[in-house]
Amino acid sequence: MRINLDDVKVLQELDTIRALQDTEAYEEQFQAGLKLSDDFDVSNISAPIENILVLGTGGGSAASVNLIKSYLFDELQVPLQLNQGYTIPAFVNERTLVIVVSHSGNTEEVVSGYEAAIAKGAQVAVITAGGTVLDMARENGHAYLLVPGGMMPRIVLGYIFLPILAILTKLQLVSDKRAEVEETIALFRAWKQEYGPDSPIEQNEAKQIAVELDGLVPVVYGTLPYFDAPAWRWKNQLGENSKLMAFWNAIPSLHHDEAVGWDSPAALLKGFHFTLIRDCEDSEKTVKRVEISADILRERAGAVRVVHSRGESRLARLFSIVYLADFVSLYAALIRGVDPTPVEVINLFKQKMGQPLVTVQVK
Repeated sequence: MRINLDDVKVLQELDTIRALQDTEAYEEQFQAGLKLSDDFDVSNISAPIENILVLGTGGGSAASVNLIKSYLFDELQVPLQLNQGYTIPAFVNERTLVIVVSHSGNTEEVVSGYEAAIAKGAQVAVITAGGTVLDMARENGHAYLLVPGGMMPRIVLGYIFLPILAILTKLQLVSDKRAEVEETIALFRAWKQEYGPDSPIEQNEAKQIAVELDGLVPVVYGTLPYFDAPAWRWKNQLGENSKLMAFWNAIPSLHHDEAVGWDSPAALLKGFHFTLIRDCEDSEKTVKRVEISADILRERAGAVRVVHSRGESRLARLFSIVYLADFVSLYAALIRGVDPTPVEVINLFKQKMGQPLVTVQVK
């Protein structure tokens, strides 16, 4: 039995920890994140910074870093790398800025990487809601920002993305982005009216996509160099929120390998739903590749959807896709009667590894 996505009461009953409500509240969250970021004191970090390593593993921290990399692809003058494992690269030294991001503060890979960064004499800034990394930051005199806890990390981009951006701005590694942040916050207000649970299916693209991909395997294609990160985020949200196996890639690189998989047996490819992302900064050749890809896949796949980014600034356009994807992933769970928040498999791994389980506050 499938759930009617226009039955708001049923959606609210299924959504026990109110992920829909938290997603609708991105406007308020990003406003609070902007205020926290303004107050983030990083004056003890000294120049020159030759490279940046961000330690982060979860849906909020890793997604924020990838979005930062896409957003600042043609502006940031020093290399920025995401580190998701237990060890850190050999290049880390006293001229490296290591940004430690762990919402819980207890992510074991991040703690391990943080210890290694201290041993190498790296400069450090920490973003966390508490835990071990907060204790380490205080003990070592590192700059740190304490952000609100109690929510799933994948829903708190405003408390992670904006502080990372603030660090780069305060260190004069990028220009001031306040106008673009404020545009994005203002647009969240409009988008939540379109994608929220009170908006009916016939007017709600997020619900339409969730209905369309129901029963199919989702594949999301972004475009290089700016819109690969939203595709990656979309795929991960389909995993964590929707409890679905999902895949992502980026055009044009996928045309050199993965696209050959479109020659899979017809019955197999009919089981896939493809979402292709378009943006106004896509080059002419990239646009042509997206259009050709969509045409080929429409003849072979179960369903194909092309979505367009919205907004004036690149930041707003990036988050227009992120916000749409977040709602799609919630509805893709709820349509099957699945609560989007619990992450039983992640907790199973943590239990077997002897780590604290993922918990959130019920509002």
